[in-house]
Amino acid sequence: MPLNSTKPTCRTAVVAIPCAGTSTVFCILDALASVGRDWEMLHGTQPKPPIFEPALLTLDGKPYNDINGRRITPDGRLADFGQPDLVIIPDLHFAPNTPLPDDFAKLAPWLVQAHSGGAMMTSVCSGALLLAATGLLNGLEATSHWSFCDVIAQRFPDVRMQRERILVPAGDGHRIVTAGGASAWGDLVLYLVGRIAGQEEARRIAKVYLLQPHSEGQLHYASLLAGAQHEDGLVAEAQVWAADNYALASPVAAMAERSGLTERSLLRRFRKATGQTPVDYIQTLRIEEAKQMLETTDMPIEEIADEVGYTETSSFRNAFRRHVGMSASTYRKKRLSLIPILCNELIS
Repeated sequence: MPLNSTKPTCRTAVVAIPCAGTSTVFCILDALASVGRDWEMLHGTQPKPPIFEPALLTLDGKPYNDINGRRITPDGRLADFGQPDLVIIPDLHFAPNTPLPDDFAKLAPWLVQAHSGGAMMTSVCSGALLLAATGLLNGLEATSHWSFCDVIAQRFPDVRMQRERILVPAGDGHRIVTAGGASAWGDLVLYLVGRIAGQEEARRIAKVYLLQPHSEGQLHYASLLAGAQHEDGLVAEAQVWAADNYALASPVAAMAERSGLTERSLLRRFRKATGQTPVDYIQTLRIEEAKQMLETTDMPIEEIADEVGYTETSSFRNAFRRHVGMSASTYRKKRLSLIPILCNELIS
């Protein structure tokens, strides 16, 4: 959707409902409004004509209290905005396994109409769930925050979720773009600025806002145990037992014996309840515990592998890379436990 002389600005609708994330909404509005302006201001040159025309829009255009209790005044109603060139759905704050907010059904017709009229449709984080609810993601690849990917895949099986990716352009002409977690608003903005205003403008915005794309993906941020809730008491009991016994040599056989089921029957029941096989679940527990040990201890990787139940370090390394998207040693270097250590050094 390159700009041309007859359409000098990209009319951008940032769609909000009360559960929309405050910081994401206003970061997007600020960054897009600054394209062609702030870099020039910092360098004492003449600002360019506005490249984006971002507006915060709601169904009724009235002030609302957001998820954090702040009073937000939108720029207007969606119905009064006319045909947008670009639509951005921010992160939405609600529990993944709860019913969809009532606003979804009210917003869906407008979103579908905007796309039919030629708008590029985009989402950040859990906003992909709203896009999926419109049907616009059917048959396409998409991403979302790691905690919502499985939920979207279960509710909308025609959507091909890419849990590991930060940014997924899809559809005819890549007119649908989904981004991962809430901080992936920066990745989305840089992509949109580069695509609509040019790569030089994207580089400038990255420098002004100190934005660094998440080129390594999002798997290493994910809690592997986040998943769908279920009501199968026998499987839940097996999960509780597995949480304390995953390091055993044959935990699945022991789970089946304790449950009174054959391994085949346990597999079918476990997969129906959790979406995973017992073997996959055990491996998930092992890798999640290994992540915690890499973050909080200096144990050698070989010892961690043995501690969580792997007899061969090579098997552990392969499984870790497959689940987390990077090697165990790389993950250790990025571990979040360095943050409080660094903070303590700064204030000591």
